Amino acid sequence: MTKNTKTVILLLIIAALIAVIPVAALRDAEFGGSDDAGSVMVEEIHGEYEPWFTPVLEQALGGELPGEIESLVFCIQTGIGVGVIAFFMGRFVERKKWMEKQGEEDASDR
Repeated sequence: MTKNTKTVILLLIIAALIAVIPVAALRDAEFGGSDDAGSVMVEEIHGEYEPWFTPVLEQALGGELPGEIESLVFCIQTGIGVGVIAFFMGRFVERKKWMEKQGEEDASDR
């Protein structure tokens, strides 16, 4: 086996361990949203907790959003954010290429 093949196999094993070890270590853990954890902690410290407002979509729909809709909205937000970041990164890369090209043209004009 070549050195690259050994490196790839080692990295694949490490990636698999990174994925498996946390799942095995936290198999009895309970996961909840940060909003719920925050309100529970405030209630433990201060006593009664009453939110200042209700979310706009909950008011419009007359109840809590289904989990699928919340996930959809989150994914859309993520997609928009990734699109904006990718757009600006692409602009920076293209500007750098354009500046290098301009520098080469200016050097050849001399």
